[in-house]
Amino acid sequence: MAKVVNIEECFTKFDDLFSPKIVGELNGQHVKVVRVEGDKVPWHTHDTEDEMFFVVEGEMDVQDRDDIVTLHAGEFCIVPHGKEHRVVPRGHVKLILFEPAGIAHTGKVRSEITKDDYDRLDV
Repeated sequence: MAKVVNIEECFTKFDDLFSPKIVGELNGQHVKVVRVEGDKVPWHTHDTEDEMFFVVEGEMDVQDRDDIVTLHAGEFCIVPHGKEHRVVPRGHVKLILFEPAGIAHTGKVRSEITKDDYDRLDV
């Protein structure tokens, strides 16, 4: 039977920032939830993986070297592999990330927010 996951309930289970939590898997992809706040994401690139950022709550800028897009609640964008980028939340933001399992959180760049392992939420 298919499993129902309540996203809002997922966000009640943690408070830490910039620490994605795995809440699902499909076809080699992880579905992650994360809280972000502040300008801490370094410029980075993923050589072979695309990333999808879906804003559940708040506003966030997704920047590349040529452009900036602003995402509002209910909107998403996909950053193609090979594109240098970073995200800058406008206040507190709740996100859903769709990424290949094993993706390096901040590409080859190490920073204060870099995670090597991801917690799984019991959902």
